[in-house]
Amino acid sequence: MTTPRDALRAAAARFAFSATARLDAELLLAHALGIDRNRLLLTLDDHPVPPAFAALVERRARHEPVAYITGTRAFWTIDLEVGPGVLIPRADSETLIEAAVDHFADTAGPRRILDLGTGPGTLLLAALDQWPQARGRGVDASPVAVDYARRNAAALGMADRAHFVRSDWADGIADIFDLVLANPPYIETAAVLPDEVSRYEPAAALFAGSDGLDDYRRIAVQLPALLGTGAVACVEIGATQGQSAAALFRAAGLSVTLRRDLGDRDRCLVVTP
Repeated sequence: MTTPRDALRAAAARFAFSATARLDAELLLAHALGIDRNRLLLTLDDHPVPPAFAALVERRARHEPVAYITGTRAFWTIDLEVGPGVLIPRADSETLIEAAVDHFADTAGPRRILDLGTGPGTLLLAALDQWPQARGRGVDASPVAVDYARRNAAALGMADRAHFVRSDWADGIADIFDLVLANPPYIETAAVLPDEVSRYEPAAALFAGSDGLDDYRRIAVQLPALLGTGAVACVEIGATQGQSAAALFRAAGLSVTLRRDLGDRDRCLVVTP
């Protein structure tokens, strides 16, 4: 009989293409068992290998993202439902929430939040969990993403505080916000991405023209009208785009500083009026 330890070793070997092969295997085995990864690791020898695990391993071996296989992804302090047609949240994006937390330190925090390109509600719902007194709006051009975001808000008990609409960035939005969050597409169209990204995640959420800056150009000109007194916008950028993206926002009359992620790469524009 195959033991859980043997099954994990074999699965990790199949996932040699992944930098997180062992973690991928553990997450899939925990999912097959219906428990979380921490419980799996604490009780590893207590479980038989469920038959469903083999099918999950085959899916991952075809480079399907683990988050699509399990249907969930952890982000900040929340868990989000994700699946085909919606961008998978990345830990790097938590840099935006960290920047917002720092901006509002020693204050009551933001009360009105806007999330541009919300995907499955990632940044808005994380911010609403951080500031329970806040309310917010998330917009996305994808109806699939908006549906995911609404389901996530309901699952997290935030349906009365989070309003999601389909929109092309801030078109038609005339309100003022204390915090604007944005994780727009920023990859150059000619870029070659890993199979698990290029084959599975939506291209519209990834690519932004020949230089990766097309959506920053749209957002930069809209942003001044959205920010109230004392407000801040936290905008995700690619690791090599700090100066070029910042220049677009400065040209719109905004002040910009750069914030680096845990890998010491430029990751977030911190933008104020």
